[in-house]
Amino acid sequence: MALTVHNLTYSRGERQLFSDISFDLQAGESLWVTGSNGAGKTSLLRLLCGLSSARADGILWKGRLINEDRYFFHSELLYIGHQYGIKADLNAFENLHHISQLNARHDTQAQIINALLAIGLSAQVNLPARVLSQGQQKRVALARLFLPDLPTLLILDEPFSALDNASITLLLTRLAQHVDQGGIVVYTSHQEFNFHQYASVASKRLHLGS
Repeated sequence: MALTVHNLTYSRGERQLFSDISFDLQAGESLWVTGSNGAGKTSLLRLLCGLSSARADGILWKGRLINEDRYFFHSELLYIGHQYGIKADLNAFENLHHISQLNARHDTQAQIINALLAIGLSAQVNLPARVLSQGQQKRVALARLFLPDLPTLLILDEPFSALDNASITLLLTRLAQHVDQGGIVVYTSHQEFNFHQYASVASKRLHLGS
């Protein structure tokens, strides 16, 4: 198993958000995490990324606890959360270039531009982020998914929110391609999609809350 979660329990203060969660994902599989607001979806994703201060003894990547070798684990992980990480004074190209450098990638100018074009930002490449709509800023962040040599594990928090239908289709197609090539995708979404329409294997589902 590539990603294994065993009896994971998490509380915020005195409130238990979820308990005894277990699942495993092999190469070429995806997991759709659902639940009402406040059910703990974002908390679960942050635990899976090793970003929470809570203990994560029940989370293993390729048979090893994710905290045993954080560098190895994070080198195979791409997490995109609610915060886009976009700088208002940088244009779309500069933002994606900056994100690439922060992640120790060596993407070329052509690869960065192609990623922005692939997600439909051809007219916004040189525009500062402050003049972009929320959906366009979201697409700048998601353009990372269209760069070459993606990490194996993608963990995405509400990736489809603030996107128009054309962008949603683009993103679903890209994620399905990643899964079909042996990648793993874990994502939250309030929207329901027929993932099997895009990928050869339907997405598994984990529902948090009653």
